Amino acid sequence: MNDRLSIYRMNKHIWWVLIIGLGLACPGWAAEEKVVFEATSPYHYIQVVDRGRMRVLHFDNATESRMSLDDPMQGHFEYTEYFHMPWLWNDRIKSVLMIGLGGGSIQRAYQHYYPQVQCQTVELDPKVEEVARDYFQVKESETLKIVIEDGRVHLRRTQAKYDVIILDAYTANRYGSYIPYSLATKEFFALAKEHLTENGVLAYNVIGDVDGRREDIVGAMYQTLKACFPQVYMFPAASSRNVVLVATKSRDAMTMAQLDRRADDLIESKRTTFPNLKTRLESLRASPPLNAANSRVMTDDFSPVDGLLKAE
Repeated sequence: MNDRLSIYRMNKHIWWVLIIGLGLACPGWAAEEKVVFEATSPYHYIQVVDRGRMRVLHFDNATESRMSLDDPMQGHFEYTEYFHMPWLWNDRIKSVLMIGLGGGSIQRAYQHYYPQVQCQTVELDPKVEEVARDYFQVKESETLKIVIEDGRVHLRRTQAKYDVIILDAYTANRYGSYIPYSLATKEFFALAKEHLTENGVLAYNVIGDVDGRREDIVGAMYQTLKACFPQVYMFPAASSRNVVLVATKSRDAMTMAQLDRRADDLIESKRTTFPNLKTRLESLRASPPLNAANSRVMTDDFSPVDGLLKAE
């Protein structure tokens, strides 16, 4: 009898170990999943899904954004933290234009860490603005305004100049998510540069490969930015294939040592309270991606964004 009881207890222990292990290896199995919103807009099939205490935004078949339900400042994707890097080149930022809203990770962050900065977001899809407001705690305020408009059209129409322009705008086709053609050309970057202040900085989220030699979207975007801006830097995320490209109007190339000192000054002066500034700076790559030499400048007449994505 004791032997049978021992065997039962041992088997029960093994099953619990297996269940817990599977839950750790596959968090989706352990977390309850619930679709809290879904709709089809003119641009996307949108889903908001709660997985345990994590809220996830999907556009079509792609994961767009995440947020912790317990703390809206947590749960975001790593790459969004590289949108704080422009402060290292312009430590007196007062105005920011963000093209693309998604789940509003960067909007929430800028409202939290830089409450004095005037932020304007341009979003093409009105349904995305509704979802960000109702499900991701994005709230318009005196320092955050949302405009429903095409990003390039907005820059053509406005007379405003910005200290920083942040781009995180994606659409989708049968190959998956990709950057809209109109926001990935030499002509667009020339227009954006005109709307930056003297020390202005542009930051752009791209998904691709920084170490491969075959032509792809990262190399093409790097070359296209270099056709308009004197300096371009890369911040590849460690946990995904996202790469944030930072382009500056300044002709002076900055070294890691110089940027590290600037980070210290920003922290000591409390011009930023973002806790991961120095950690994210460690990802800096000042040299071109390996495939830059094999990548072409994209123009309004030649912008094969989805083809480059497919090639990846």
